[in-house]
Amino acid sequence: MDYQLFIRALNLQPHPEGGWFAEVYRSQETVEGSAMPARYGGPRCFSTSIYFLLTGRKFSAFHRLQSDEVWHFYAGSKVVVVTIDEQGKREDIILGSNLEAGERFQAVVRTGHWFGSYVPDPDSFALCGCTVAPGFDFLDFELAEQAELVGSFPQHADIIRRLTR
Repeated sequence: MDYQLFIRALNLQPHPEGGWFAEVYRSQETVEGSAMPARYGGPRCFSTSIYFLLTGRKFSAFHRLQSDEVWHFYAGSKVVVVTIDEQGKREDIILGSNLEAGERFQAVVRTGHWFGSYVPDPDSFALCGCTVAPGFDFLDFELAEQAELVGSFPQHADIIRRLTR
């Protein structure tokens, strides 16, 4: 199947971290800023969700969020979500439909973890969904600076260089 079909049918747009996305849901209700952890700096909606598409030639650059993000696999080939926690522990989460190979349909990236993703097959794509709660706001999005991230986690320099611009 051609990934362009998904881009057209789902009205996906380029995402600043790489790949394409379309917001599917944004809760109409919000949590007041005074009820939220201080890191948010204001109110946030309860939850958001998006479609997110990557190809084997477009990666999602390392970034981090102020909220947990649940990834859902929908179609295409496997996608690798690389996370690095605050202590420098790396985890490679494989999303896909080959359960016998250890692939998963869902995975969680925790608040504050750096993460990027890629499709290992250069001629394929992966369509996923991402759900964020409290809801996503670009104020809570931080794109990694390559030199700074390598300086913090030199043991992961190769993957950081691969998944940053």
